[in-house]
Amino acid sequence: MRGTPYSLRTRRALSALCGAAVALPLTACGGGDGGAEAGVVRSSWGDPPNPLEPANTNDVQGGKVLDMIFRGLKHYDPVTGEAENALAERIESADQRNYTITLKKGRRFANGEKVTAASFVDAWNYGARIDHKQRNAYFFEYIEGYDKVHPASGAPTAKTLSGLRVKDERTFTVRLTQKFSTWPKTLGYNAYAPLPRAFFEDHAAWLDKPIGNGPYQVRSYVRGSVMKLRAWDGYPGPDKARNKGVDLRVYTDSNTAYTDLQAGNLDLVDDVPAQQLKFVRSDLGDRYLNQPAGIIQTLTFPMYDRAWSGPARAKLRRGISMAIDRAQITQRIFHGTRTPATDWTSPVLRRRGGYRPGLCGDACRYDPVRARKLIKAAGGLPGGRMTITYNADTGSHKDWVDAVCNSVNTVLRNDRACVGRPVGTFADYRNKMAGEKMTGPFRAGWQMDYPLIQNFLQPLYYTGASSNDGHFSDTGFDRLVNQANAASADGPAIAGFQDAEKILAEQMPAIPLWYQNGSAGYSRRLSEVALNQFSVPVYARIRVS
Repeated sequence: MRGTPYSLRTRRALSALCGAAVALPLTACGGGDGGAEAGVVRSSWGDPPNPLEPANTNDVQGGKVLDMIFRGLKHYDPVTGEAENALAERIESADQRNYTITLKKGRRFANGEKVTAASFVDAWNYGARIDHKQRNAYFFEYIEGYDKVHPASGAPTAKTLSGLRVKDERTFTVRLTQKFSTWPKTLGYNAYAPLPRAFFEDHAAWLDKPIGNGPYQVRSYVRGSVMKLRAWDGYPGPDKARNKGVDLRVYTDSNTAYTDLQAGNLDLVDDVPAQQLKFVRSDLGDRYLNQPAGIIQTLTFPMYDRAWSGPARAKLRRGISMAIDRAQITQRIFHGTRTPATDWTSPVLRRRGGYRPGLCGDACRYDPVRARKLIKAAGGLPGGRMTITYNADTGSHKDWVDAVCNSVNTVLRNDRACVGRPVGTFADYRNKMAGEKMTGPFRAGWQMDYPLIQNFLQPLYYTGASSNDGHFSDTGFDRLVNQANAASADGPAIAGFQDAEKILAEQMPAIPLWYQNGSAGYSRRLSEVALNQFSVPVYARIRVS
């Protein structure tokens, strides 16, 4: 699951910040280098809500770490987003259903253990099993035997996926339940990472200090404070770290992180808060990055709540969408770092197909008159009021949530019709989602896992999908997604997914707000800083002076 930011700025002296009640566990208030270690990047971060198991991590903050400590079969090019072979030497199929995967020679985990075919098969079997409660188990559902290890109801009748077979140390086979022509392109996602025997033999110890096979190793982690990663000298891949390591420092306020960057206490902020956007060019010059990313911000409705659910309430959801002045909000708050959304995907898919602007239709156009009529025809807001829930610790969500509510309130001519509802931390926010405790629309930004249209639709809106936090369910949508996955070529697959998007336009289980750029600012200590198409810094390429 992926995220967003932003707001208005006040310049304050660092001494004033020191007197404020701000969580700042590692940063110095007096300026200076903030405890900089030679060759180590000091980057802002947020605690992930879940343990760093590859099949259990579906958030941005945890994903950043997994991207550094693991390499799977595929890896996505930082510039183009194309899926390229990482540990896979070959992925072959004659029928787009049965695949033979051959690994490159000589790859090892950081503890010296060989990466073998069993490292993948054992990891995928672990991730798929229902009793392991992995949030990304859903990614294995197209492998034969998933219904036995992860049944929709009742107890599992198998412990391993029948569609996985180890042939020899470097080769394994995969049989899918249906043709899936683009399946190999999904294999750069972290859920498909290999795992060492240490993960299974002493699971608690591994969770305390994960062991991977990527360019970095975890040295230590103090929750709420810092995770220290150090370059692994034994890493043989072409993307070997050019620095000595990365300290991921926990911040609960992105404005505080930005202030620390200016003060020299931090090297990298990969989420420039909206309050700073008006000034960031003058503050940082060419040390400010702003580029398109595979991120969309939405408002998702809790379809488990009768007040908001079902086709009969689609008129209400559509009316709320039409009451949001996206153009004004993206201009006044985000200063060119957002673009009003007209579908549920992202413009970064344009070069590979999949992005078709305008699929949302009139529902994504600001129309106060029609919005009022639709909301009134639907019986008005439930109880006469709605809240928009958001996490307050990462990104400047309060500012845009307030702006969205102001837009809705103006349309409804009631300044109390819509209010923001902050939740202190992202972890608590995710727990409320998982516990079905949302009582109105809520922030549900999505950062792509891999650059395919399928990834913007299936994980979020397919019945029972891993990140379907609104619990939307539509048999027609599910059928079209299944057909698109089974298509024999990219063209028919993309067309099928776009047909599924049309159902989202009819039902409006989530309101597309805007496409987000990746933004970052960095210190003079760093060079060769870049963001990939996921808006995540390419840490291994950064040099530290």
